[in-house]
Amino acid sequence: MVGHSPPPFFKRGPAPLAKLVFFVTVSLALLVSDLNLRYLDAFRQGLSVLAYPLQMAAATPADFVRNASNYFASLVRLQIENKELKSKQLQGAERLLRLDQIEQENRHLRALLDARERQPVKSVVAEIMYTAKDPFSRKVILDKGAQAGVEPGQAVVDDVGVIGQITRVFPMQSELTLLTDKDQAIPVTIVRSGLRAVLFGSGNGLMELRYLAANADVQPGDKVVTSGLDGVFLAGLPVATVARVERDQAQTFARIPCLPAAGVEQFSHVLVLGHRESLPPRPPEPEVINKGKGGKGRKAKAAKE
Repeated sequence: MVGHSPPPFFKRGPAPLAKLVFFVTVSLALLVSDLNLRYLDAFRQGLSVLAYPLQMAAATPADFVRNASNYFASLVRLQIENKELKSKQLQGAERLLRLDQIEQENRHLRALLDARERQPVKSVVAEIMYTAKDPFSRKVILDKGAQAGVEPGQAVVDDVGVIGQITRVFPMQSELTLLTDKDQAIPVTIVRSGLRAVLFGSGNGLMELRYLAANADVQPGDKVVTSGLDGVFLAGLPVATVARVERDQAQTFARIPCLPAAGVEQFSHVLVLGHRESLPPRPPEPEVINKGKGGKGRKAKAAKE
């Protein structure tokens, strides 16, 4: 109809361009005012407090995934580091054991060198390579032989006392029979009483003084040293200590076990002593008394010069 106006509900407002200009102007005014007066700081802080739970809820899945990945990565890294540390610990323990062994060998070698300086004869330091194949004997193989000047019969000692005697010699190696071997014997003297005797190996790591009377002057704890009467071992070298004395009146001889003074079955380095200076020749023995047909004995003349 002509002249009919629309109801107020459908009445049109300002033009869109005018609205845009108005709101842009208001926004710029608010920005400039806030920049100068800072009157919206409290409003922003309150809004941030209200929005914080929503931010945390929105960030939770991402944080969970990130923390889980970091946890498993750290777990794998710790397992690798733990494995490396265990390996280093084992290597360190092995080096420590080798270091202890080297220190012991070093101390033993120093003691051998000191003992070498005290000996009046030429000597050779040798190392025990391995034991002999016979399990019932006390023999070892040394790494020095004829090329090093080792000869059969030479005495072998350590920094404490006598260990044994060279029994066989090869070009590069030699065989050492220990004093504890059942077939080894050495002439000795008991320091306290001066009693001469022969010390035999018993084959079980011990030694024994044999063929001494049941009333012989021997006591537990007596020191036994070499007598030097065999012309092989130097006199006064420690050999053993009397462990106990078993006397039986029904037996002719006493049983006297002894403990080795030196490391007979220990350590890996020994000292091979050279032969001492040759002794003067023995005096000539008198001829045996011959008996005649009549039963009367007569002495033969002394040997002519």
